[in-house]
Amino acid sequence: MPETARRQRLPPEVFDLPVEKMRAGWYTDAYFNHARSTLLQDGRRPRVLMQVFQKKHAYLGGMDEAIAILALCSHDYGALVVHALHDGDPIEPWETVMTIEGDYTAFAHLETVYLGTLARRTLITTNVVRVLEAANGKPIIFMPARHDHHRVQTGDGYAAYVAGRVTGAEIGVTTDEQASWWGGRGIGTVPHSLIASYGGDTVLAARKFADWAPAGMNVTVLVDFANDSVRTAIEVADALGERLWGVRLDTSESLVDRSLWDELGDFEPTGVNERLVRKVRAALDAAGHERVRIVVSGGFTVAKIAAFERNAVPVDAYGVGSSLIRGSNDFTADVVCTDGRPSGKVGRRYRPSSRLERVE
Repeated sequence: MPETARRQRLPPEVFDLPVEKMRAGWYTDAYFNHARSTLLQDGRRPRVLMQVFQKKHAYLGGMDEAIAILALCSHDYGALVVHALHDGDPIEPWETVMTIEGDYTAFAHLETVYLGTLARRTLITTNVVRVLEAANGKPIIFMPARHDHHRVQTGDGYAAYVAGRVTGAEIGVTTDEQASWWGGRGIGTVPHSLIASYGGDTVLAARKFADWAPAGMNVTVLVDFANDSVRTAIEVADALGERLWGVRLDTSESLVDRSLWDELGDFEPTGVNERLVRKVRAALDAAGHERVRIVVSGGFTVAKIAAFERNAVPVDAYGVGSSLIRGSNDFTADVVCTDGRPSGKVGRRYRPSSRLERVE
């Protein structure tokens, strides 16, 4: 491949890896460390070809990070030959996404770490791509930070960013840490806690927030605090005028918004549902606030977003949280050749991919 056509990878230093601990096998399943120690004591340094793959239709994530782990934490990385696909590449079941060739004792202690990295990041990238596809190009706010440990935010945020590049759709993240690898910033709306801090007065909280917010910030306000989203949306729009970018509906899945109390019986009334969104949109338009966007969140999945889009529900952006970090996308690494000969294990065969690119 000509050099001008090669896609850029993130440099290994970006990932701020705990290099000494990884090199010492601290994060590795003990059996890999024990295997390496056995080989070293015996003076055996087998040259192996390792292939890495998974078993689903997916979008690859975590490859640049996995390469960084090998580059910084292996012993004599310069003697290894690594071929790999790129973050964001669509991958088939059983397709080889990376090969590592060289002295097994140089990288045996890293298998757990690079497989776990690929599994987590591919899961996030694939989930976000599916959501972005379901949303038909509408912006998505990546909101799972509160549903998982803070140490996963950085890589998860980048995996979501990669999904945005895959689909060409806008993806926003909610913490600065999630955006740190590509130099972005977290975005956010007026939260329930700020409204509560002003005694439950959404309009007052929105005004104070707008007074503080930088000029370029899209001011978006939660309007479900009093469980009366139609009335609150109008009040906020009237109060903030042109400063208001959008309102966000986040009604609990166990509650029915006040505007629907007289309409129960022929639809599922709880949470953020189609009828509630339409009522808020109609009320905003009737009050002259056609330019105010509607953001929805709370329990949104690929299936729920797809249903909203099929029914042309007037949503401008979706906030999606815990569903984006659920599921699995597990990777496996197999030694398929040792010292130039097939490994011989039943069911273990080399599955080359013409798309693999040598990592320099």
